[in-house]
Amino acid sequence: MTDTAVQNEPDATGVAVEDAAASEAFIAPAAMEDDLDELFPGDRGVLDPAVRRVFVHVLQRRFLFADRNRDEWMVLLDNQQLIESRLNDLFVRLVVDHDRGVAYKQQVRSDELEMPILLRDAAYTRSETLVLVHLRTVYQRESAAGEPAARVDIEDVEQTVMSYFVDADGDTARRQRSIRKAMDRLARDGIVDEETTGRFRISPLVEIVLSAEKLRELRDWLRSQSDPSHTGGAASVASADVFDEAEDDEDEEEAAL
Repeated sequence: MTDTAVQNEPDATGVAVEDAAASEAFIAPAAMEDDLDELFPGDRGVLDPAVRRVFVHVLQRRFLFADRNRDEWMVLLDNQQLIESRLNDLFVRLVVDHDRGVAYKQQVRSDELEMPILLRDAAYTRSETLVLVHLRTVYQRESAAGEPAARVDIEDVEQTVMSYFVDADGDTARRQRSIRKAMDRLARDGIVDEETTGRFRISPLVEIVLSAEKLRELRDWLRSQSDPSHTGGAASVASADVFDEAEDDEDEEEAAL
């Protein structure tokens, strides 16, 4: 009996040690919320600071570019599903166009489900629309010719777009000012980039803003304006909801948010 008891004691001790080691190995994981230090008093966010910044970047701006925002672009791709989830909670869709190297958001709309609208549709003005038609035409032509990039001079834009105007659009000086103002707006949107004074590179974004189908519709409309038998008003382009854009310029977006 004594020998048996002595023989069994090491086994019992070994089991006890093994159980203690196992209990130390399987510690209950801490909640994700407890892992992230507060970035500000009362912070209940669970996203890393870098991901939060990209999320706000996407909300504030019309486009996020792979070439201009390299660090943010990589964070977006690494956390795309997470950022998509946060946007979907707001009834907003994230679109990542890898071919063009651009990401942007769209307001989700449904006839079957009532959704609060966070982002506004904002049609371009008449002058901006007419400039876009010219830019899109040049981009389409240069792309078809195999050119790596499409470029225009401001004088070329003015000469072509001026032919679209009607008498009600004012004198030459007023028309030129409206065209240059339109180019400034499109430059802020990233659709054109002024490489040198008066020389602009047309971004592939022009294909997103103005589809080929919409371009054909607008060309048909412009041709109808030159038809003497046409009696339609020149305000048709300006007042129509031509572009299904999710938001206006950055300043107005920030104010709305």
